[in-house]
Amino acid sequence: MDNDRNKLLTGQDESEGQKFLVFTLGSEEYGIDILKVQEIRDYEAVTRIAHAPEFIKGVTNLRGIIVPIVDLRIKFRLENIQYNHQTVVIILNIAERVVGILVDGVSDVLTLGRDEIKPPPEFGAALSAEYLSGLGTVGQRMLILIDIEKLMCSADMALFDSAELV
Repeated sequence: MDNDRNKLLTGQDESEGQKFLVFTLGSEEYGIDILKVQEIRDYEAVTRIAHAPEFIKGVTNLRGIIVPIVDLRIKFRLENIQYNHQTVVIILNIAERVVGILVDGVSDVLTLGRDEIKPPPEFGAALSAEYLSGLGTVGQRMLILIDIEKLMCSADMALFDSAELV
């Protein structure tokens, strides 16, 4: 059982497909590459930073590392909700930095084959198509697949100095 869990979190066999951590924001399901995920934590109050963009909820101390927390509901311009016992922070490793994203909940890890991933549609939306890696379909379920590294490293997020990304 432990070997299965370790394989789930550490490796992706191309013949098996790509693994995505599935989370919810409102009524939509999103997926991000499991290899970018460090851990999942319960949401705790954060320290607000003056003059930070509204979607940066604040920072938290994670074992001595100061981690910025991005509220994806605000970033994607979704209606606000009350944070509850299902609200979690997904801790990511992006461009050799640790960043947290606040989401409504995490449901599971799915493996999608190439035939289950469709190219992202071209349309104006709160989440630009440039940050989408595709749409995943599993039966009647549809996942919005986010290129989380591209989103977190984008200039409008202001989380990384452009010199860090070279």
